[in-house]
Amino acid sequence: MAYDNGLYELLKDDLGDRPDMSEKKMFGGIAFMLNGNMLCGVHKNGAMYRVGKTHEAKALSLPGARKMDFTGRPMGGFIDAGEEAMSDDGTRAELLRLSIDFVTTLPAK
Repeated sequence: MAYDNGLYELLKDDLGDRPDMSEKKMFGGIAFMLNGNMLCGVHKNGAMYRVGKTHEAKALSLPGARKMDFTGRPMGGFIDAGEEAMSDDGTRAELLRLSIDFVTTLPAK
């Protein structure tokens, strides 16, 4: 897998020990699943957060956050967090809060 192990550990620490959380290999990295729904993850060039379209503008206003575009087309509701975002505890915490706020509205899988 081509992802940064340090970012993986950082994100895993941010998530804490939750019984409703699991991990899944995808997109060449690791995705963290909340009740079976993708919440966030690490990939080759950083991390991603699923904030939903309702929180997208707020997330994009954070330093180091941009629209996710794995395929060259923006993925609505997904944020790519680069080095600037991932190195700031407050930014990571806000991206995670927005993601949890959105994903908890989805039915469990």
